[in-house]
Amino acid sequence: MRDLNQWKERLTKDLEPLLALKDPRPRISAYDNLPFAIFVYPPEHEFGLNEEAGRLATRLGNTGKRVTTVSLAERLWTALEREGYVIDELAKAERDSGWDAMATTLHDILRRTQPLEKLVAEQLPGDAKPERDIVLITRAGSLFPFYRTSALLENLHGLVGVPTVLFYPGTLEGPSGLRFMGTLDPEHNYRPRIF
Repeated sequence: MRDLNQWKERLTKDLEPLLALKDPRPRISAYDNLPFAIFVYPPEHEFGLNEEAGRLATRLGNTGKRVTTVSLAERLWTALEREGYVIDELAKAERDSGWDAMATTLHDILRRTQPLEKLVAEQLPGDAKPERDIVLITRAGSLFPFYRTSALLENLHGLVGVPTVLFYPGTLEGPSGLRFMGTLDPEHNYRPRIF
């Protein structure tokens, strides 16, 4: 396992130069039709990562890229609002039914009634082009523990055709085993390149 505490250096020296290329797709993914990458960072660095992702977006913007940052926390709240939930009702439902029932409800909303991949895709500009646009997906930790991100990038296939980076709070085990938030069993079925 590489030293995840070196995430700032990996962000600026490994990932950023690739995203700044005229067409980053061949370098961030081994699959032509899946231009996605995963950037792993320690979960306890969530807020520092968000700040650095903002700086990365600014630097890429200065090179002529148009960067769209999608917060999964904001997408979660959008899903809940569309389903008619308000914070007080959610808190009451959790008190009355327990966390497990609430987690099941949240998972079902993001999988069935308000699919997360569609909520992400609707944030992209209508005229997005792979040579110009970059998507940064942040705040994945806000979905813990009720929604694992292992399927998100796969489900975005066909919806998003521009270079996309999922910032993943967790740990890397072996070449492709990702442990969400460093606690759940590792998933080994990720096809995107892992940084």
